[in-house]
Amino acid sequence: MTPVAGGVALNLALGCSVLSIITLIAYNRTLDHRLFLAGQRLGLAISFFVFISTFILGYQLFVSNFDIDYVARYTSYETPNIFKISALWAGQSGSLLFWLFILSIFNTVTIIQNQDRHLNLMPWVIITMSVIQLFFLILTNFITNPFEPTQADFVVQNGNGLNPLLQNITMAIHPPTLYLGYVGFSVPFAFAFSALVNKDIGALWIRSIRRWTLVSWLFLSIGIILGGWWAYQELGWGGYWAWDPVENASFMPWLTATAFLHSIIVQEKKDMLRVWNMVLIILTFSLCIFGTFLTRSGVMSSVHSFTESSLGPVFLSFVFIILASSFGLMFSRMTVLKSPRKIESVSSRESGFLFNNLIFVVMCFGVFWGTLFPVITEWFNGDKISVGPPFFNQINTPIGLALLALTGIGPMLAWKGTSNNKLIQNFALPIAFGLLGAIIFVFLGFTTYTIISFSLCIFVVIAISSEFIKGVKVRKSKFNETIFLSLYKMIEKNRSRYGGYIVHLGIVLMFVGFTGHAFDKEKEFGIQVGQIESVANYNFQLTRMYEEERPNHYAWITDLRVSDAAGNFITSLRPEKRVYFHKNPDINKRQPHSELDIYSTMNKDIYSIFSSVSSDNSIAFIKIMINPLVKWVWIGGYILAFGTLIALWPRKD
Repeated sequence: MTPVAGGVALNLALGCSVLSIITLIAYNRTLDHRLFLAGQRLGLAISFFVFISTFILGYQLFVSNFDIDYVARYTSYETPNIFKISALWAGQSGSLLFWLFILSIFNTVTIIQNQDRHLNLMPWVIITMSVIQLFFLILTNFITNPFEPTQADFVVQNGNGLNPLLQNITMAIHPPTLYLGYVGFSVPFAFAFSALVNKDIGALWIRSIRRWTLVSWLFLSIGIILGGWWAYQELGWGGYWAWDPVENASFMPWLTATAFLHSIIVQEKKDMLRVWNMVLIILTFSLCIFGTFLTRSGVMSSVHSFTESSLGPVFLSFVFIILASSFGLMFSRMTVLKSPRKIESVSSRESGFLFNNLIFVVMCFGVFWGTLFPVITEWFNGDKISVGPPFFNQINTPIGLALLALTGIGPMLAWKGTSNNKLIQNFALPIAFGLLGAIIFVFLGFTTYTIISFSLCIFVVIAISSEFIKGVKVRKSKFNETIFLSLYKMIEKNRSRYGGYIVHLGIVLMFVGFTGHAFDKEKEFGIQVGQIESVANYNFQLTRMYEEERPNHYAWITDLRVSDAAGNFITSLRPEKRVYFHKNPDINKRQPHSELDIYSTMNKDIYSIFSSVSSDNSIAFIKIMINPLVKWVWIGGYILAFGTLIALWPRKD
């Protein structure tokens, strides 16, 4: 497998994508089934050639073929094998090829899965998917080719190696997971676009993509959580979310996709919110492409972004084409898009879903505006304005609390409308527990937002738990089953509903972790061997500091003995200060990196960073952070994924 073969495979994929589009457009005019079969097979051929080119690049990275510029930039002989493979998505051109690779997997599955189904929708589904593939093939063939040879007048003996921040097992998992979420929304978008073209606006296209949407949403959720985990474990600033532009780029489509997931339930059951669903899936896919633009355009500075390139205008143009064509087509179909039914009551579940959608879209707009405002300001008057976490927190905290409340309110509302007696019956217990919690938190001296957040968490947990308890009681009395068997059977019979409730519980636990940030404490100090420093009722003694040379870096290692105020031993922390490429004679190419250490409990994390060492190696400069309730964020993430898997699990025939 040679680099030339990889480039040729990309050329062939480009040709097949053009032929596939032309052939299927011709089929739509002539209805000659042979043209449909040809277009379908050309669609599979696109994916086949993309697979070949991706495997070739992966192999070249693994064997360290530095004749390829991309390989020389992102690997070296010292790079561990696992990170040589993950270098596939570490740089600009490789990550675009990887995007295309995942898109091709989804395209192949979609075509094979629907060979004998949805025949009215599939021609335009394949056309839409082929157009998206064509866009990325144009990028990888003509603008940022991953098989570009190394431009040097000498034989490259070794590569630059992978950025130390990316030499983390989470970063070998996080980008592919995030891409599976980003790229996965291409399929629902393709079905939505096809439904608009064919004026087939009923529930068929919704049913055909519901599972795709849920899978994509799950991967995007896991990718975002893994990104937070990586930031917390690797970047050394003590947090997991900083409202970074590229973080926001993944969060915005997650918001609209979450709204879409809720909204399609209403269309499936009540044939309502048709326009909402079209708007939400168009926005979700457009925001996925827009997020790719933010990462690769260089218009924003971010630890997550790639270097500045000429890709920005190309991506932005593609986003505008998607929005213009999709919304233009949607407006031309407004007569068939109008729902035959209307929401009958404010206290109905349909109304709850609509409020839910509005809040998600408002939050998305707030994040979008805060992310782009500095860029827009600089374009117009040349001034660089920074919009940081305080702005996003101020805007999104009240909106987030409203969403938290709706996760408990929604399940207790009935379709069409909820009577006053039923409202009192359903809400009395959750509200009572929430108010009791609020009173306790007031006496404990918590801040206003902290009181509201914890009280709403109690409210939602009681509300969702009561739904499970009511269902178990009904089954237990009807079938004389044990509690656990009734719970199992109840979830099995209605997996989407109760899986969704479990997802809501996961989100509540994540909010508990988010709220714990209000109690963070930190201290930075220099310390010598034998000295003791105190932080938030903990004592930190530096027992030793030593040096060690390893295969791809040099490290200074500290040993911190942690004890409580009474002197009882708790744990030992060993944060490190590393220098990667330490043997490089060019001092500017040596890369310092702080490898932190964390002691984590259900109650709080003790977070230690070795910032630097004095010139005579006698003083270590340490930063200690006490971060309460962080573990609840990760536990909530596990439960969210578990609930989604329950909702996805196929029914027994």
